[in-house]
Amino acid sequence: MPSTQDWINNPLEVVEGMFAASQNNSNSGWEAKAVEFFKEKLKEKDTQTTVPSLNDVPLHYLKPNSLVKFRCLIQDMFDPEFYMGVYETVDPTTKAKMLRCGKYKDVTECGVDFNSRNTVTAERQTFYCVPIPGENQWVKEKYAGTTQARVVPSTSYVPCRQKRSYEEDDDMDDMDTQPQKQRDAHAGPQSSTDQHSNGDCKRQETEAPSSQTASASHLDLNFPLPGEKGPSCLVKVYKDWDSFKLNDTLEVYGILSVSPALSALGDEKDASSILDPGECMETAEEQRVHSPPASLVPRLHMLYAKTLAHNNPLLPCTSLEDGSAFLSSTLSEMASVRAELLSYFTHVLLGDALAAEYLILHLISNVYTRRDVLPLGKFTLNLSGVPTVCSYTERLYQIIQQLVPSSHYLGMSLQKMNQLRLGPKKDYVANRLVSGALQLAANTSLFLDETQLEQGQLDGTGVRNITALGNLISWQKVDYDFNYHQMEFPCNINVLIASEARSLLPSDCQLHLEPQVAPSQVEEYLGGIHVHLQSSSQLNKFRVYLSVARLLDYSISDEITKSVEEDFVDMRKDDPQSVSAEDLHRMLVVARLLCLSLGQTSLSRDGWMRAKHAEMLRRSRMEQHKNVNGNEP
Repeated sequence: MPSTQDWINNPLEVVEGMFAASQNNSNSGWEAKAVEFFKEKLKEKDTQTTVPSLNDVPLHYLKPNSLVKFRCLIQDMFDPEFYMGVYETVDPTTKAKMLRCGKYKDVTECGVDFNSRNTVTAERQTFYCVPIPGENQWVKEKYAGTTQARVVPSTSYVPCRQKRSYEEDDDMDDMDTQPQKQRDAHAGPQSSTDQHSNGDCKRQETEAPSSQTASASHLDLNFPLPGEKGPSCLVKVYKDWDSFKLNDTLEVYGILSVSPALSALGDEKDASSILDPGECMETAEEQRVHSPPASLVPRLHMLYAKTLAHNNPLLPCTSLEDGSAFLSSTLSEMASVRAELLSYFTHVLLGDALAAEYLILHLISNVYTRRDVLPLGKFTLNLSGVPTVCSYTERLYQIIQQLVPSSHYLGMSLQKMNQLRLGPKKDYVANRLVSGALQLAANTSLFLDETQLEQGQLDGTGVRNITALGNLISWQKVDYDFNYHQMEFPCNINVLIASEARSLLPSDCQLHLEPQVAPSQVEEYLGGIHVHLQSSSQLNKFRVYLSVARLLDYSISDEITKSVEEDFVDMRKDDPQSVSAEDLHRMLVVARLLCLSLGQTSLSRDGWMRAKHAEMLRRSRMEQHKNVNGNEP
């Protein structure tokens, strides 16, 4: 049985060993056994933390053809591709023939017999994956801190251009790439060193002529959000690819492939000399996008992948039910942690305790199901009346950013609305989906700063962007532009709108902020926020609390349902116009979130009464504000 270091450092040896053993048993099912071997190994205690992560470790520190993991979002799905699953090689000296396994590889050994009847052509799918958009720095640091993987700079693959981490790669224009010319599809690498990298690989790359170099600035890594860093990756999927969907967040375990033979040249003139136009149906632009330099976009051959219910490193990676001890401990503390968080948010929101209450409810909201086209569980909050002094909205976002795993701040200035691409769009020339700022992972917190919107005219792009935000809020869907038609993709994004007056966008709930601090004292008051939060352990408690509350199941008994219906009838008896069906729906959402915020997984009579009281206070405040500002809608 291979040791831990063997199957992590040399997973292909495990695969090839099982393939070789299968040659004596035609019904061995070696492929399923190979996958099961790695699955079982990864289930062992703390084993997953010993596997190096592409998110944390610079590529030049990782050994080619080793087992690595990648926490990512599926940004695009390319067309399926064919590869040689089994092929035969001929020794040029002895003429001896040997069957080889082509699975989990990008390049073949030398001496391939293309006329062999033993060649088996197989199919695999390719996903273009990027780091989870908007994943906050504390999440990355916590994940990196839990790894036990031991990595050293690779002696077999050290391109001189790559001696920097992804986080240091601020200026892509300064980084040169030196891809090898893509070899003819029927030629294979010139030597086995392309498959089993050694010093020759390094020498070939560092000595590549300058005419073959290409700047990374010419390669758009297609991150949905501006300023994102980290690797993108082409993930090769060998089975059950229909079980994955666009925008799924995954943790992929696979075999790393960074052979220079994978690098397609961006220069159309050079590409035309490599590819036979009669045999290649891809355009030069499509080649450039689908075969980027492996030094920038490594290939990862999937052995195992799990869909992530969350990306909070402070929670167990398994489901909450499996971590029952963790869940029991967390539930027992939720009421006390909620009280601390409420106090903290009251301070952050300038002394407004009701706004703090609703902010907690917003942050733990989640689309838990859909009924026809209606997403249930969403709770978009419009916090109006926010101060415009001291960059208050930016500071509020920075506080939220420290508490949730993934978030994005969108300042809704007129210029940004007229220039930004929010919805993804299909590029048929390059045959890829060009990302947009709303291509986000589930449970991302989107902060819309409407205080940035000044007077002016929205152009066509601006109108489309406002419409896209409205559809996101109302229906939790984003329209992707496929030129000839629009395609709706469901999402699950928490939207918080900060505005001076009522937002021009729809919302599930509007609350006007009532600061207890004079505008002239806001700067000094905000300076004490970090003092108010006493320790990092308290911050971690808040982070765990918010994530766990979102993941809890919830139910309403028939008895409580009947009681709520009777209560609704009684409320409408005196004044039928006072409470609408929409108000009832909002109260039920608030009641659900109030119960979950206390660690309660079913609605109680007390929870329903608390929700009614909170809504009464909010509506009373909005009526008072409307009377004072009668011109506001």
